[in-house]
Amino acid sequence: MLERFSDPRAIEWVLLFVLLEAAVLWAAWRRTGRGLAPAAIVACLLPGAFLMLAVRAALAGQGGRPVAAWLLAALAAHLVDLGVRWRAR
Repeated sequence: MLERFSDPRAIEWVLLFVLLEAAVLWAAWRRTGRGLAPAAIVACLLPGAFLMLAVRAALAGQGGRPVAAWLLAALAAHLVDLGVRWRAR
């Protein structure tokens, strides 16, 4: 069972579900006007997506630079998300 999670393609499935989650949240916001606005959805989900891409790069054996780049992207997206939430309060 663990072998399935050591395949970099497993991360692509997880990212697909994250994309589906974003689409459902956006559709709910558009239909009802309640919930997270599209920019907030992206700000919320993007850091996690970047972290998953870092894991994918590591599992694929791409080396330290791509992993570090994805981790830095995750940090930047996380800081943006924090900034958006901080101003909203």
